[in-house]
Amino acid sequence: MILLEMRGITKRFHGVTALSDVNLAVRAGEIHAVVGENGAGKSTLMKVLSGVFPYGEYEGAIHFEGRERHFGGIHDSEHAGIIIIHQELALVPLLSIAENIFLGNEPARFGVIDWFAAYAKTQALLRKVGLNERPSTLITDIGVGKQQLVEIAKALSKEVKLLILDEPTASLNETDSDALLALLLELKAQGIACILISHKLNEIAKVADTITVIRDGSTVRSFDCRIEKVSEDQVIKAMVGREMADRYPKRTPQVGDTVFEIKDWRVHHPEHADRLVIKGVNLHARRGEIVGIAGLMGAGRTELAMSVFGRSYGRKISGQVLLHGRQADVSTIEKAVAAGIAYVTEDRKGYGLVLNDDIRRNITLANLGGVSSATVISDGREFKVASEYRKKLRIRCASVFQPVVNLSGGNQQKVVLAKWLFANPELLILDEPTRGIDVGAKFEIYTLMVELAAAGKCVVMISSEMPELLGMCDRIYVMNEGRFVEEFTGAEASQEKIMRSIVTAGAAQ
Repeated sequence: MILLEMRGITKRFHGVTALSDVNLAVRAGEIHAVVGENGAGKSTLMKVLSGVFPYGEYEGAIHFEGRERHFGGIHDSEHAGIIIIHQELALVPLLSIAENIFLGNEPARFGVIDWFAAYAKTQALLRKVGLNERPSTLITDIGVGKQQLVEIAKALSKEVKLLILDEPTASLNETDSDALLALLLELKAQGIACILISHKLNEIAKVADTITVIRDGSTVRSFDCRIEKVSEDQVIKAMVGREMADRYPKRTPQVGDTVFEIKDWRVHHPEHADRLVIKGVNLHARRGEIVGIAGLMGAGRTELAMSVFGRSYGRKISGQVLLHGRQADVSTIEKAVAAGIAYVTEDRKGYGLVLNDDIRRNITLANLGGVSSATVISDGREFKVASEYRKKLRIRCASVFQPVVNLSGGNQQKVVLAKWLFANPELLILDEPTRGIDVGAKFEIYTLMVELAAAGKCVVMISSEMPELLGMCDRIYVMNEGRFVEEFTGAEASQEKIMRSIVTAGAAQ
């Protein structure tokens, strides 16, 4: 039975067509994956469905449970049983799990919130999603994986019939991802339909009944996984419109002298000064080399990178940072940038971009001296630089005057990269550079990394995706609980060896 049918959906923004005659049909009790490159229109389509873009702002029709619906806002779609969970979780960190689940929908008696009922209902919902936390636990005290499960519990509290998840595992480690996928299968068994937007094709293969591919704002193909065995290569070809024989660009490393070193680097927690987070780390990177840092979530990889980049994380920091054999002053972000260090954060929206500003200003932000004379910024030079990087990195946008908040995740990532490339660093630290972006955009970023290495730059790459580390890196450090526990050359490294070194180190500590 067809639960949802979207017919001929067309959506335009200021003359730019984001969706063109898109059709989507979801059966009751199925997991329906929607895939496509960044900017293909997946999130826009879901915003149309959930009422973020209300009836009248798009062309076409939405039929749900056998009748046409005109959603005027997100409350209308939720009332019908359609719940969307965005990639950026909509939870209030300093409120409890129970308060978050029933925020705006609190159980009450005679106009007074019934906390006893709220806590009892929360406990029942948490059991459904496999969480053992107390309802009074603050959101800030649980990990991202558990926060995703709280979002699903929140959806279940609203009697969900169709659950939409936008990149639900983008920030999760493998264990948390598997737990979330298992929960989706349980919800399916209970008759709840799910639309899953994800770039992780291996995860989609585990759970999807149907896969719909969107390219350039149009539906190009649907695969019924219950009838045919669908390979990743088939899906990728439909997504990008071409075969991708190699996931990683070919390169012949030309590794030179050591450019960057960290010696005996120690960092204490910013709030708990007696807690050592980074424990005597030593690292070096040579000219033309791509160095990887592997490890589980919470191993200290991001904390290490941020502490080196202008001491933007931690306190009581000690140790040395050397560039070309000389000690570098990285005591502030400004001094770290001046020394030739750039850091592409894993949180592009929180720390990497000024979302409400345009592409042009975001690209030039880290090197205003490059577009100014006598402290006066030249609009013409700024436009020229931004246009050059737009072309070089293939940033999909209407113009460089477009606010970055309106770009897809992959194109936002390209803007962050453009910003740091324009600063012309000696060392580029990339923290989860391909998180939440499609295979086509990933290949473009990998190619850019290869070009930087070929130009003699040092690249340090932090990633939770081991295949990407193995496919891109000349050497890989393995991190566990604030220490480097192993170092492999690219040729000798494997997923099994990396995981074994993490597990062995964890048992020894």
